[in-house]
Amino acid sequence: MLEIKNLKKTFDSGTEALSGVNLKVKKGEFLSILGPSGSGKTTLLRSINGLESIESGKIFFENEKINNQNLFEVQKKTGMIFQEFNLVNNLSAINNVLSGLLNSSSKFLSMFYLFTKDQKLEALSCLETVGLLDKAYSRVDELSGGQRQRVGIARAIIKNPKLLLADEPVASLDPKAANLVMSLLKKINKEFNITVICNLHQVDLASKYSDRVVGLLDGEIMFDKTASNINKISIGEIYR
Repeated sequence: MLEIKNLKKTFDSGTEALSGVNLKVKKGEFLSILGPSGSGKTTLLRSINGLESIESGKIFFENEKINNQNLFEVQKKTGMIFQEFNLVNNLSAINNVLSGLLNSSSKFLSMFYLFTKDQKLEALSCLETVGLLDKAYSRVDELSGGQRQRVGIARAIIKNPKLLLADEPVASLDPKAANLVMSLLKKINKEFNITVICNLHQVDLASKYSDRVVGLLDGEIMFDKTASNINKISIGEIYR
């Protein structure tokens, strides 16, 4: 499904964000990446989706190397969920979900309801999947943090992605809301066979919902284990 070979990234400041990362992710797998702030988790996800340029290395999506020529096609098959939701606050939940069908430069078109009836029905179906059908026409700035993140999930899945990238999706949520969001991601992973890569800080959530967990520190993979094999020694390698 996804293969990363010797991925390196150094920022202009001289900070080495990724130091030769090698990683394979199987189709339908739920992979969580654990690591402290600054470990390279966000840079890794953004590199996969083409939101961050890479210094060197290769990324293969469905056995095809990602490059400038096919990046847009890869992005169409990839859904992104952000830590800070990345929603348009003065729009309704349904219009935020519909914006997932547009590229970022055309997102303002959602304010004019330039969508087909079928697209609107699909958006409602996505909101039903995340348990927010009754909030479809509510402005997102009227929703709780957990509800807003669920709108973000609905927006990510409306284009039927093959890969879902979640960058610390529960970082700002309370434990109850965090578990609800993670259970939704797991449900989507299993029911729709969508591969999920999820950045997390919470070891308990990674162990509970993941098939596999990778530990990242200073841009390097410190461990790569099935969730059931994560222990205090493993965690001690990244949280020192």
